Amino acid sequence: MIAIGVEHILKVQEGETHAEWPYEGVYRVRGEIPIGYRIGGTALCATALIRAPGYATDQERVDAVHRAVKFIIDGCAHPFMNPIYDGGYDVRGWGYTCGLAFLVELKTRNLIPADLAADVEKTIRWFIDAICTTEIKQVGGWNYARQQGRDVVSPPSPFMTAPTLLALFDARKAGYEVNPSVVDRAVKTLEDARTPGGSFRYSGVEGANSNEPTPGAVGRMLASETTLLLAGKSSVANVRGAIDAFIVHWEWLEKRRAKPGTHEPPYNIAPYYFYYAHYYAAMAVELLPQRERAEYRRRINDLLMKTRHDDGTWNDRVFERSSNFGTAMGIMALMMPDTPLPARWNIDQP
Repeated sequence: MIAIGVEHILKVQEGETHAEWPYEGVYRVRGEIPIGYRIGGTALCATALIRAPGYATDQERVDAVHRAVKFIIDGCAHPFMNPIYDGGYDVRGWGYTCGLAFLVELKTRNLIPADLAADVEKTIRWFIDAICTTEIKQVGGWNYARQQGRDVVSPPSPFMTAPTLLALFDARKAGYEVNPSVVDRAVKTLEDARTPGGSFRYSGVEGANSNEPTPGAVGRMLASETTLLLAGKSSVANVRGAIDAFIVHWEWLEKRRAKPGTHEPPYNIAPYYFYYAHYYAAMAVELLPQRERAEYRRRINDLLMKTRHDDGTWNDRVFERSSNFGTAMGIMALMMPDTPLPARWNIDQP
């Protein structure tokens, strides 16, 4: 099953130098898939390749990842990856977050290509700086859809803030300097986004968007509670509650999988939430007491397998290309029991 997913990812690597796996959504910049999606999608697919068993002796995978690393490094020079920009809807932050997480994991696993080692080090530090530079002023956290003006206070997004924090947690554990104030402010935005009923607001701080029905929030609930627990600001009970909510309300996610449009009623669920939620559900399970994990793994994997295509791939969008993302997220969810958890911010320090 994992091998079939790996084979598909290798087959669909694309670009002029056969080096990338662009994430495809509806958003375009000047008619093209934005560079943030191209770097982010490439990083996620490459992460899946290095996590799958047998990577070190699989020369085809090693070569594919080498090309991907070079693409990510070179992609940071693109003008639309510059962290000094005026805001608005912009997805370059996904390039920072996914790119950082991938390169740090590559280093942690001692898999950085020797000829790219110096550039990888520079790029890791560049990603950290870019993330800190694009922190939402005063409030903290991050959002790919923010108000115009780089100094304007804008609502943060738990959907984006949680993965970004996890990347920063791992970067600090790997020995990189991360501004603790940036992390503290972002963690606070996640805490403030939690509603009294345990759901999480789509965006904003305390008091904003107070009516957030659970079916439309399960993906960000999982990512946020997992991140908060690793930051010392949540509990196993909250994480378990998010997993239970995902299982109970999964059918509403399924109704939007591979459908046109983005946020559609009744719960404003976007298709791209689907495998994001599965990935963080699988991660959340590994934070539960060991005696609980096997049954939760079984239930989540059963749901995941219901959406696997006959050719062994996964895709939560209407675009054929986005099977690279869906398949990467699917096999990484299945491999989660054998994947080291992200670092704990207050415990796992260099």
